[in-house]
Amino acid sequence: MAISRTQIGVAAVAMALAFGGQAVAQQPQQNRPAQQRPAQPAQQQKPPAQAQQEAPGQGPTRVELKPSQGEWTKVCGKDQVANKEICYTTRDFGTAPDQPPVLAVAVYDVKGDDTKIVRLLMPIGLLLRPGFRFAVDKGATLEGGFEICFPNGCFAESKVKQPTIDQIKKGQVLNVSVKNQMAAEVIFSVPLEGFGKAFDGAAIDPAVLQAKQEELQKAMQKQAEEQRKALEGAGGAVPGAPGAAPAPAAPR
Repeated sequence: MAISRTQIGVAAVAMALAFGGQAVAQQPQQNRPAQQRPAQPAQQQKPPAQAQQEAPGQGPTRVELKPSQGEWTKVCGKDQVANKEICYTTRDFGTAPDQPPVLAVAVYDVKGDDTKIVRLLMPIGLLLRPGFRFAVDKGATLEGGFEICFPNGCFAESKVKQPTIDQIKKGQVLNVSVKNQMAAEVIFSVPLEGFGKAFDGAAIDPAVLQAKQEELQKAMQKQAEEQRKALEGAGGAVPGAPGAAPAPAAPR
């Protein structure tokens, strides 16, 4: 089951079940469904995580995110090795609905396991050692750590229990706190509307998922071409083809 694009770039819906193999009950990677990841933001844009560098001395920089894809998407697959069903509910978010995603959220549910996993695909330009913190609305703060980075983003995760999932299902905003290169705090506010319905609902049909991915990829390629032509028309330098960056290979 191939699934992936979003979480930092092309509003795709699937993050590979394989990408978190070691985190999902430390199970082997063979026969895991692929996942969807965000595409890299346009090169001309400044990563939101670096915004604080331009305004030192102020409080935390809050980045209000908007959905970059129409709805939360639930994807399920069978882990043939562990003989368990693994589902994840995911969505991409950007600074505006018509802009490339800068962050992606995926909540993993391994049937029969008490531990759930909250996974994020974060922008580049962050301090990794402090990890990240997150809270639902004004609830208790939880912690997580970065797992691996690629040119277009870093994967981070936190293992949680069902009560936290219940809070996310009922919550309005997921506040994700990180530190940028200047050690300044940046808070990403992620809207949670529709998550509970998707998490408890039926998984998307693989054929429908593939069609959505292809449609999204075409849209991103068209947008990249329009940006390239606009730069050429303005006499600006075009650093290579600014098309959507390929999603990184799933961590193994």
